[in-house]
Amino acid sequence: MSTVAATPTVGRVGDSVLRLDGPPKVKGEFAYSSDLQAAGMLWGHTLRSPYPHARIVEIDISQALTMAGIHAVLTHEDVPGARTYGLEFPDQPVLASDRVRYYGEPVALVAAEHPEQARRAAAAIRVVYEELPVVSDMERATEMEPLHEGRPTAGHGYRDDPRPNVVRHMVIRHGDPEIEGEVTVSGVYDVGIQDQAFLGPESGLAVPDGEGGVDIYVATQWLHVDRDQVAPCLGLEPEQVRIHLAGVGGAFGGREDLSMQLHGALLALHTSRPIKIVYNREESFVGHIHRHPARMWCEHRATRDGRLVNVRMRILLDGGAYASSSTAVASNAASFAVGPYRVDNALIEATAVYTNNPPCGAMRGFGAVQTCFAAEAQMDLLAAALDIDPIELRLLNALGPGDTLPTGQVVDGSCPVAETIRAAAAIPIPAAEALPRDPIRLPGGAGNTTRGEGVQRGVGFAVGFKNICYSEGFDDSCAARVVLHADGSAEVHCAAAEVGQGVVGVILQVARTELGIDAVTLMPHTTATVGSAGSASASRMTWMAAGAVQDACRAALEERERTGSAEVDVERVHRHPRTTPLDPETGQITGERAHVALACSAMRVVAEVDVELGLTRVVWIGTAQDVGRAINPLALEGQIEGGTAQGLGLAVMEEIQTRDGRITNASFTDYLIPTTLDMPPVESVLIEVPEPSAPYGAKGVGEPPTVVAAAAVVSAMRAATGKPLTRIPVRPDEIVGL
Repeated sequence: MSTVAATPTVGRVGDSVLRLDGPPKVKGEFAYSSDLQAAGMLWGHTLRSPYPHARIVEIDISQALTMAGIHAVLTHEDVPGARTYGLEFPDQPVLASDRVRYYGEPVALVAAEHPEQARRAAAAIRVVYEELPVVSDMERATEMEPLHEGRPTAGHGYRDDPRPNVVRHMVIRHGDPEIEGEVTVSGVYDVGIQDQAFLGPESGLAVPDGEGGVDIYVATQWLHVDRDQVAPCLGLEPEQVRIHLAGVGGAFGGREDLSMQLHGALLALHTSRPIKIVYNREESFVGHIHRHPARMWCEHRATRDGRLVNVRMRILLDGGAYASSSTAVASNAASFAVGPYRVDNALIEATAVYTNNPPCGAMRGFGAVQTCFAAEAQMDLLAAALDIDPIELRLLNALGPGDTLPTGQVVDGSCPVAETIRAAAAIPIPAAEALPRDPIRLPGGAGNTTRGEGVQRGVGFAVGFKNICYSEGFDDSCAARVVLHADGSAEVHCAAAEVGQGVVGVILQVARTELGIDAVTLMPHTTATVGSAGSASASRMTWMAAGAVQDACRAALEERERTGSAEVDVERVHRHPRTTPLDPETGQITGERAHVALACSAMRVVAEVDVELGLTRVVWIGTAQDVGRAINPLALEGQIEGGTAQGLGLAVMEEIQTRDGRITNASFTDYLIPTTLDMPPVESVLIEVPEPSAPYGAKGVGEPPTVVAAAAVVSAMRAATGKPLTRIPVRPDEIVGL
C-alpha cells in the first residue's frame, strides 16, 4: 500500500517519479521482444531432448531438409566456433553432440517460413538416443558417475573437491566451531525448485548485417556478457556481434543465461535472413534456469539469555545439468547462512552439485533465500526453547557496524538491522475479522471450501539480508556515456538492462540532478555505443548505473567548462570498492572485504490457516527495509511489493515438479503463482541510512524482500498450526498430516 505521492515522469533524485513504461504496458501498447518483426524474417525453432540423460547415437536431418518452407536445419556440426559456453565456466554445449544431460537440452535448430513449418520439421528430425542412468538425487550425486569431464572449479581459487559432480564446495570456519552452548536447537530444512515465472517468454530477433556480423535484439539482463558468450561460438570478433535490449517481460535472474541469442544468430548467419524465435510456455520452463532447490542441516547454540554462541549449517544445492552461476550461489548461501546476527563461532559448508535435473542459476535472492528460510526457522525454534519473544531474540543478536561476519569481514558501512526490526515490529497489525465473512476472505478463497470453523490465525516474523553488487573479486563495473548538445539538451548512453525494476527512471533522475536540466534523453540500450553496464542482478543496478551516470555527467560538465565546447561527449566507468575472494580452505576474507555492502529487511506477517483442510490465506504483511537512500520512493515500494509476492509464492504454492529429471508441470495451469487475490495489503517502511561508498548513499532493493518473505510467511503459518513446517512450499498435507 503506497503512502508516497507521485510526481510526473520528470523528476530528480529523491522524487517519487512515475514510470515512463507504465502507461503503455497497462494499455497493451508496449513492444516486447516477442513483438519484433523484420522484412524477410524466418522463424526459428529448437529441437530439444526428450530424455534427461542419454547418449546421442545418430542425428538424421534428411527428411526435415526436404520439407516445405525449410531454409536450414543445423546440428552441432554446424557450429563454426567454440562448441560450449557458460556464464562462469564454458560447460554448456551450443547444441548437444555426444550426449544430453537434461530434459529439454537443445539438439538441433530449424529455420522456416512459418513457425508451424519449423515445428513440423523439428519433429521430423530423427535422433537415436541411448538412455543413461539419471542422476536426480542431489544427495547421491557425489557417489554417481561424473556427468562432466573434469571439475569446473579447479584452478579458479576454489577449494578442490575430488568427489564427482561437485560444482563448488566451500567451508567457512569462524572462531571455534566446536564450542558448546547452554541451549541447542537443530533442524533439517528443504526448499523446492522455484521458477522465475516471468510472463514474457524467451524471444528475440537475430539480423545478419551482410558483412559477416549479426545484430541480436533480445530480452536479456546482461548485454555485454551475452555478446562475450555468443561471439566465440560464432567464430566472430566481439564487435561483430551487437546485442540490443528488446522489451523485457520480467526477468528475476532467469535471463542472465543465454536462451535464443546464440541459436537465432547461428540460423541468421546460415540463412542470411532475419530469424525470430519465440518460446511457448512449456519451452520456456525448460529453456531457462531456476532457483536452486536446497537441503540444509542446521544447529544453533546459544546462552541461556539468548545470545548466539555457535551456528553450524550444512547446505546442499542442486545445480542441475550445467554450472551456470552455481558457484556464486553456493558462496552467497554460505556467506549469509547465519542471517544478520552476531556470532563468534560458526562452521558453514555449502556444496553445489551437478545432476540431470533442470539447470539452476540466478534467481532473485541468489542463495540467501534458501538459507534465510532455514536460519529464521531456527531462530523461532531457539526463541521457543528459551521462552524469549522472537523479536526480542533477534534484536539481542542484531548485526551492526563494527561487528564481524563469519567470513571475517568487519561491517564498516550502513547496516541498520536493529532499526529495521523495530520499524517492522512497530507497524500495527490489523484486527482479526469476525465470522461469518465473505468466502473470498477465507482460506480457500472463491472455492468456498471452508466456512472458517477450522481457521487459526498466526503472526510470524523474520529478518534477512544479503550482499549488494558482485562479490569475491569479480570486476564489477558500469559504463555510461553522456553527450551535451549545443541546444542545451543531453543524451545518456548506458547498457543497463531495464527488466521492469525501473533503472531507466533512475538514470534519468540522476542525469537531470547532475546536469540541472530536464531535457535528457536515454538512448537505446546496446553494446554498440557504450561499454558494459554489468547485469541487472545482485541488487546492483541502481548503485552502479547511478554511479556511472553521475561520474559521466560531472566529467561532461567539467569538459565543457575546460574547453568551452558546445558539443561534449564523454564516457566514464564506475567501480565500487574492491573485493577479494574468500580463502578456499577457511572461507575467510583474503583482503578487506568479500562483499561491498549489505542490505537487510524485516517482515511481519499475519496468516490464517484452516488446520482441518490445509488451506492458507496470508492476511497482511508489514515490512521495513534498509534502502540506504531512496532515489525514487514510489519505485522502491513497488519493488518491495513485487519481491514480497515472489517470496510468498515460494512459501505456499510455487514449485517445479520433476520426475526422474523431467518437469511435469510446465504451464501456468499447473505451476501456480500468486494472483491479485492471493496478495495481501503490504505496508512498507523505508529505513534510510545512507551507504557511505554508494552514489547518493543508495542501496539496491530488489532482492531483500524476496529473501525474507518466505521465511516470514511460514513463521506465521507455524504460529497458526503449531506444526514445524520445515519445507517450502508448504503443502496442505504437511498442515493436516501427522
